[in-house]
Amino acid sequence: MNYLSLAEVETIARRAHEGQVDKNGHPYSEHIAAVARGTAARGGTEAQIAAGWLHDTVEDGRLSPEWLAEAALPESTKAIVEALTRRPEEPVEDYTARILATPGALLVKRADLAHNSDPARLAALDAATAARLTAKYARMRELLGLTGEL
Repeated sequence: MNYLSLAEVETIARRAHEGQVDKNGHPYSEHIAAVARGTAARGGTEAQIAAGWLHDTVEDGRLSPEWLAEAALPESTKAIVEALTRRPEEPVEDYTARILATPGALLVKRADLAHNSDPARLAALDAATAARLTAKYARMRELLGLTGEL
């Protein structure tokens, strides 16, 4: 099977998140690019880097689960994106258990958490939001067995 290239995956992800902004009001494409770069910097495979680009597309409703299932992507990429897609009302313990059970997903989640936890990004938020997110990301790292540097 001919899989989508990383450049094609990047284009799809950027288009899918077009017009979306993060909590700081920045284009969401900055976040997905940072996760893809962070995945690569941590030694991620092409399948993991592709998942880094796509990690929020299904969760944010930008691409459908059906699109993902039919996409010309390695099964490992699809499994990682599915693992990183948090379901509505899903307990964080179930979410993190799925990440830990999916080969390759933890590395992509580490890159995601590293960008989300960036002190410069958190400092730009109001104090209450920054405190809430700092606690949320600390709990996620704890459940994933990540200590110290992400």
